[in-house]
Amino acid sequence: MKRFIALIAFIAIAFGAQAQYKKAVVQASGLTCAMCSRATLKSLETLPFVDKIDTDLNTTSFILSFKPNAAVDLDAIGKKVEDAGFFVAKLTVTADFDKVKVSNDAHVPFAGQTLHFVNVKDQVLQGEKDITVIDKAFVSASVYKKYSSQVKMPCYKTGTMADCCKSGAASKRVIHVTI
Repeated sequence: MKRFIALIAFIAIAFGAQAQYKKAVVQASGLTCAMCSRATLKSLETLPFVDKIDTDLNTTSFILSFKPNAAVDLDAIGKKVEDAGFFVAKLTVTADFDKVKVSNDAHVPFAGQTLHFVNVKDQVLQGEKDITVIDKAFVSASVYKKYSSQVKMPCYKTGTMADCCKSGAASKRVIHVTI
């Protein structure tokens, strides 16, 4: 029985210390007044993984702090901004890495998702680092075009692993990021 309890404690510690997103700064475009900002704030507040939200009206940004060990859905953040009637101009996420090796134009599993790093040097990420989401729904058309010329895999256009990998996960979402 003691060994069983020790095993459960070990598993809880191991999974409690898993890689995770800590916070995000989402800049919305199209906000013209306080009512626009309030509508976006109210929409973002419905996300179940968000602990608290601060606003920066000068940059039309919302700083989202995530609940510890919560599964964060980056696409849901973009959807909530769109539900309020606006667009994401930029999404930067602070992630807590634990010796995660990244290289240019490569997929990396992180926090239950697949990240595709673009325009990065080979490195090992340790501790909190800011990454910027560069998927089509999170950047301007000119920024999207810039990065699309740097990606060899078709997942940048589709957002999924279709035709990228032979892993059988053809519909698995791939989130494209840069540092």
